[in-house]
Amino acid sequence: MEIFVDSADPEEIIRWTTCGIADGVTTNPSVMLKDKAYDLEDGSKAIARWIHPRPLSVEVTTNDLDEMLDQSRRFASWAPNIVIKIPQENQFGVPCYGIMNQLEKEGIRVNATVAMSFGQVMLSAKAGASYISIFWGRVGDEGGNPSQVISDSVKWLEHWKYKSRVVVGSIRSVADVLQAATAGAHIVTIPPQFIAKMADHKYTRATVAQFMVDAQKALEKMTLAAR
Repeated sequence: MEIFVDSADPEEIIRWTTCGIADGVTTNPSVMLKDKAYDLEDGSKAIARWIHPRPLSVEVTTNDLDEMLDQSRRFASWAPNIVIKIPQENQFGVPCYGIMNQLEKEGIRVNATVAMSFGQVMLSAKAGASYISIFWGRVGDEGGNPSQVISDSVKWLEHWKYKSRVVVGSIRSVADVLQAATAGAHIVTIPPQFIAKMADHKYTRATVAQFMVDAQKALEKMTLAAR
């Protein structure tokens, strides 16, 4: 399983990439706004440069399908490792699978985002999307079973040998990450604060502290014995 960092914060992206933890980065307009990356082009180019050749997902910002196609081509021209996030449908319920299909035919990788159901995953795969982002938290908000959606999606994709890889987003806790992993997700995109929480455990810190104390005691005994 791969881990993507769901952030536009340069410090966090560089931190987890340098550690060898991050296999890529995902953004969306809300993430860019939260992390003060107000200039989409400058922010995207900078992140793409920091993480190259790892993938960076950048999302379109229009409901108009023709403009969506134009934006996608422009965004993809910013760096070779940029993947374009296309929603399953626009806010008016118009499906965007034709855009996904056209971009993939042009060699522009697509992350089919805001997937809430197995059916949407099937259609995104048929359209040729390289990645399909299932929103864990929002599936659960509506009473759905995100683990089941992910498990069914991964099994179906692998059975029929589609190239699409499942990305699990809308992560709200470390427990979400672990459950998505055990459900078989190919990729989980995690906000930086939850990666830090995954790394930390109070008993790990307490045990290391005890080792340091005992190591110091052993050194003192060795010093006394040498006199």
